Order: sequence, then C-alpha cells, then structure tokens
Amino acid sequence: QVQVAESGGGLVQDGGSLRLSCAASGRTFSNYAMGWFRQAPGKEREFVTAISRIGSRSYYAESVKGRFTISRDNAKNTVYLQMNSLKPEDTAVYYCAATSSRDSSYYTARSRAYEYWGQGTQVTVSS
Repeated sequence: QVQVAESGGGLVQDGGSLRLSCAASGRTFSNYAMGWFRQAPGKEREFVTAISRIGSRSYYAESVKGRFTISRDNAKNTVYLQMNSLKPEDTAVYYCAATSSRDSSYYTARSRAYEYWGQGTQVTVSS
C-alpha cells in the first residue's frame, strides 16, 4: 500500500555532504519502519540505516556510523538521510524501503524484511 520515491542524489567531492529524501504515500506511513540500502557496481545491496515507526530508534551500519543520520517526519510522510564526510566508497545507488516488521533485529539485517522499495537515487563521491 505504501509507495516510496527517493530524491537528492548527485555528485559531491570527497568529504562533502548530501541529504537524501524519501517521500512516501498513504495515511499509514507511521505504521512502517523505514530503511536505506545502497548498492555499488559489482556488489550486493547492503543495509545502511533504519528508523522505527515513530522515529524513536535508529540503527546504522558500522561503515556509516557517526557520518550518516536518518530521520523522519511522519506529518510530511518523509524520511531523510543526511550524509556527511562522504567518501568515494560511499558511491552507490541508494534505495529507500518500507517494512511492516516490528522486529528491529530482522529489519536491520535482512533486505527481505522490506515490502516496498523506491527506484533509487545515484550518489557519486569524487576521489
């Protein structure tokens, strides 16, 4: 029932910042935990970060902890990913996803937990 769409990707210099947005449809947006994944060329899709239904809990992959921040505004049906201190290895297509799961141990480890996915937005960090 939820549809999501990412925006905000682009080209940034090593050490720079970007903010990605994920706009979601529906009045039941707050029923879904939201996550960001990324996929670089030749690599599998990997978990980046997730946030609980009302935003009280956030989870991060070790590779981005301390640099990335996830947030959500349920009144606007929007999730954000603030990315600071970007590195060339952050270059990837970034995907926003929604899950009805209430088990954070599941949705922080398994892409299968997410039922709804956006089309992705390209982030390129120049070296």
